[in-house]
Amino acid sequence: MAEDDKDRIRDFIATHVHDVEVDDDEDLFAAGLVNSLFAVQLVMWVERTFDLQVSAKELDFANFSTVDAIAGFVAGKRTPAGGGAWTSN
Repeated sequence: MAEDDKDRIRDFIATHVHDVEVDDDEDLFAAGLVNSLFAVQLVMWVERTFDLQVSAKELDFANFSTVDAIAGFVAGKRTPAGGGAWTSN
């Protein structure tokens, strides 16, 4: 994934965690920085920003819990074979 995509993810998250600096591998949900409402907003933002569809089976906190996980998920969806679910585990 291009670093500018990761920057966009970081910027979006920063606006919702009140500019708290978050490490790329920090679990946003476990740290209590975001809630389930933010998870919905995040999924919608990822779909709009990266022009992709997130299927019901891909709605897994593991795909959206960290900057690295989101970046990996987006990169996986961009693969020529159509991607599919990607988890950070």
